[in-house]
Order: sequence, then C-alpha cells, then structure tokens
Amino acid sequence: MAGHTGGPGLLGVYLNDHLAGATAGVELARRVAASQRDPAKRGVMRGLADEIGEDRKALLEIMAALGVPVRGYKVWAGWLAEKAGRLKLNGSLRARSPLSDLLELEMMRLGVEGKAAGWQTLRTLADGRPELDAARLDRLLDRAQDQSKRLEEIRTDAITEAFSGSGV
Repeated sequence: MAGHTGGPGLLGVYLNDHLAGATAGVELARRVAASQRDPAKRGVMRGLADEIGEDRKALLEIMAALGVPVRGYKVWAGWLAEKAGRLKLNGSLRARSPLSDLLELEMMRLGVEGKAAGWQTLRTLADGRPELDAARLDRLLDRAQDQSKRLEEIRTDAITEAFSGSGV
C-alpha cells in the first residue's frame, strides 16, 4: 500500500495541516491579546502571540529544509477557520460575552498542545533525518510547554471572571 508508507507525501500533509493550525493560532493569539482589558495580561498575551508567530516561521523553515511545499489552500483554510471561530455561540450576539475570553484561551491552549505534539513528532524523526535540527526542536518543544503553562494561568483567571456572579 503506497499511501501508508509514511513517505514524504504524508509528512508534507502532516506539516501543512500543522501550518494551517499555526496560521489560525497566530490570528487567534493576536485577537486574544488585543481583547485583554488587564494591561499585565495583555502584555503576556502579546508576548505569546509574538512567540506563536515565531513558531509558525520556524515551521516554515523546517518545511523548506525538508523540501515540503506549502499548500496555500491549507494556509487559507486555517486563516478562514479562525475567522469563522469568531462566530461561535457564546451567549451574546453583538458584544463579547464573559465566555469569549475563556473559550478563546481554551482554543489557544489546545492549539499549543497540538503544536507541542507536532514538535515532538519531528523530534522523533530527527534521529534519522539530518535536515532536522534536534536541538532546535527541543527548544521549540520546551517553549510550547512554557506557553501552555502561561496560558493555563490566564485561563484559570478567566474561569472566575466568566462565572462570578452569573447563574448556572
């Protein structure tokens, strides 16, 4: 079965799927940062948004090193998915709901966890692929784990903000 050998075609699909997610993640991170009312949280989120943008750039560089072409339609789909995510039902049709921050932070956390899994996959492949820099992948994985911790701290605060004084 040619389609199940794990060859460069499947790796290309895998990395382009991660690139679509990274594209959506950058857009979401920027929007979440801009929506933070607390200056300290806004600063943390801006830093995270910058790092997520750097991680997307690192993925593009890794794809180039591996000779994996960027599939523009997947990048566009990731961008469009983030925009469509703004239409989610959050209990408020026109304004941001108290749930907006919580739900967006949870989406970001899931995205960062997925990114970490992608870096781990590439790290596993690095032993047999000289074009993959194991040390760089280790740094990217460590940063993703740190990003997840920082997001969880802000998400925990958003739980209280979303549900304080509200009915169930």
